[in-house]
Amino acid sequence: MSQQIFDLVVRRTWRVPLTAVSSGDAASVARRFDGVLLTFGYKASGRLLSYLGTLTPQDARQVSVQVLAVVQEAVGAHAQHNPYFRDFPRNVPDTLDFWVSCLEEALKGAPGAADTGAIFTRRGFDLLALPRYGRYQHTYEEMVAAHDAFLPTLGDRRTVLDVGGTLDEEVHGLYRHLAGSTTPLSDADLAALALLAPYCAGMEQPATVPLRSARAIVNATHVLYGREPEIDTVTDVLRLACALSGGDVTLETSTRFRSLPRPVRRTLLAALDAVVGASPAKVGDVGTYREAWKRLGERLHPHEHTGPGARVFAVARGEDDAPSLPARVERAFAAGARAEALQLLAAAPGALVRRADHLLRSAADDAEAAAVVDALERALPGVSGRVVLGLREHLENRRPQTARGPSGSGRPSVGHPDPGRRVFVNRRGGAWASADERPGLPPDALTTLARACDAEVLRRVPRPQDLVVDPDLLDVALPLSARARPDGAGVLPRGSRTRVTGELLRFFVHWRQTSRTTDLDLSCLLLDRDFADAEHVSWTRLRGEGFVHSGDLTEAPGGATEFVDVSTHRIRRPVVVPEVHLYSGERFDQLAEGFFGFMSRDAAQAGLPFEPATVRLKSDLTGAGRVVIPAAFLRGEDGWEALWLHLDLNGSPGYNTVEEHRVTTTTLVRAIAARQYLTVRYLVELLRADGVKVHHEMPQGTGPVTYLGFGAPEELPAGSRVVTPQNLLDLVPA
Repeated sequence: MSQQIFDLVVRRTWRVPLTAVSSGDAASVARRFDGVLLTFGYKASGRLLSYLGTLTPQDARQVSVQVLAVVQEAVGAHAQHNPYFRDFPRNVPDTLDFWVSCLEEALKGAPGAADTGAIFTRRGFDLLALPRYGRYQHTYEEMVAAHDAFLPTLGDRRTVLDVGGTLDEEVHGLYRHLAGSTTPLSDADLAALALLAPYCAGMEQPATVPLRSARAIVNATHVLYGREPEIDTVTDVLRLACALSGGDVTLETSTRFRSLPRPVRRTLLAALDAVVGASPAKVGDVGTYREAWKRLGERLHPHEHTGPGARVFAVARGEDDAPSLPARVERAFAAGARAEALQLLAAAPGALVRRADHLLRSAADDAEAAAVVDALERALPGVSGRVVLGLREHLENRRPQTARGPSGSGRPSVGHPDPGRRVFVNRRGGAWASADERPGLPPDALTTLARACDAEVLRRVPRPQDLVVDPDLLDVALPLSARARPDGAGVLPRGSRTRVTGELLRFFVHWRQTSRTTDLDLSCLLLDRDFADAEHVSWTRLRGEGFVHSGDLTEAPGGATEFVDVSTHRIRRPVVVPEVHLYSGERFDQLAEGFFGFMSRDAAQAGLPFEPATVRLKSDLTGAGRVVIPAAFLRGEDGWEALWLHLDLNGSPGYNTVEEHRVTTTTLVRAIAARQYLTVRYLVELLRADGVKVHHEMPQGTGPVTYLGFGAPEELPAGSRVVTPQNLLDLVPA
């Protein structure tokens, strides 16, 4: 457990907790540690080197080994990345020539050749039946010997590792950071919180946990330690039961409830009594998760209970009627009673704000629209900052294109706006697009509400005396939700745009199957400026002008890696969309290991196909989908940029290919590229307009500052606040 906790803290904060307290001289160990870190694209701060140098050599080595293991896994360097073609990116043959050579070898009866009858089918010949196709023909050591040494450059990534507080201090800080989030957490975040909560059970607890799913995890620890859980809805009780059963606290998948001890059952039933007794109308939420309540009832034995909470199970079984707020609102709309619907929603500010667009476009006249705007302005102080920002982003996308503000990227972007389509992305990364047939919203209402949102955001965000901002962070999207964001290193919220430098983009996918033969395929879709006229890179097209594929691998019992090189200077198309397809075998969430990433490097650097110091992203493959589209790469007037997508699509049950999904991919990428996302730039410009001094370099002679960047300078004034992608959630006000 302690090792897991240590690794989690280092990976989430890039700080090394103070775990060893010995006294000695380990300066040489610290120097060697820093040298090894550099090969992975990391650098030890002066404070970290000083800490390691004061330990005994044995303790310093132990800490170094622990940290290096975390760093290696963070960028994917813990695996051996062996391409199919040993000399990749050199000497990769033309696709047809390669297939013909494999076929000739099989027909000549080379050792291990398959039966000729298994090779030929009615549609041609089966590549998988060829003994040389899709399986490594060389060892990792032979591949390493075939490549020149890697030449580091100043442009390689350098992530700084610093020293932190004690392990307990770092764990407690991370626990409070996750538990206090107002933004929906990813599956990896929830798993981290579940690991931290028992460790922090005896420490100071947060006064409140805003996020319902996170609250369930914290409540489960409270119950096990005999403390009162924080519960104010019946659904909180259901989530708590899921947490106690080791199930899904987001309620997106079914949980198999465990047999609970009698004291725990009493706690859950007492919580239901308290909620329903204080507000009987909250029973209306039961219908949303009716089946889950029925299954929980089998474990809680509510027939033995006579309190107010027993009504929850009667509603779940259909023995009692309790219409939910959304149902009552829909009935009012169906009856044409818009004023009644507005009155019902006014009692639930979050629901009201989320229905803002519908209410405004349903208004019969200007007076009714003004009443809606007034109700929304009064509701804004009662909702979370994430909901306020979500409304602000929505309003920005409902403006005419020529009237949009500075919320999105400030750079020229490939492709023209696509206001005629809407894109939807669910909490699992599934996405679809449809024609936008909604009527426009009243311009005055849009302007008034946008100003109200801006004022509410300003009221909540702290206003520093000096704000120092790395310009590269300005176009990173605010994390309004992390539900579909995969775990990994360098992963940014959907809609973020970041500059990409270097002469070469090298995409990679690595996977290791659990029990069944599994074939993943790395491919790229290449599009023109209008996201049309597509061509592709895949196992069916290994090379062309400006790109080369490393070769198709069709099984991964010990791990397999595929690469695609794209020359940023030679590629003809200005839009490159890398994709990972499940061709056959285990789903992404069934693999022993799977991740996608990309490197940025110069052609003269040579080296192995996988060089950790050049990795810019390593994103885990998760979920039950069969097609992953992590990002798109766009060439504008001032160079290339990455647009973060995090799409996890269903695809076909098997045999997915980039050609098959061309239309879907093109439609989704174009729609997301046209959408305006609220970014760090939006908050910075709000604060600047409110009188905050904004700097792009560290000012001289100032006191504490708020620093926003990908990595903070080592020497900041005492008391400064630092926000990096590691704790970007802190930018979303409560």
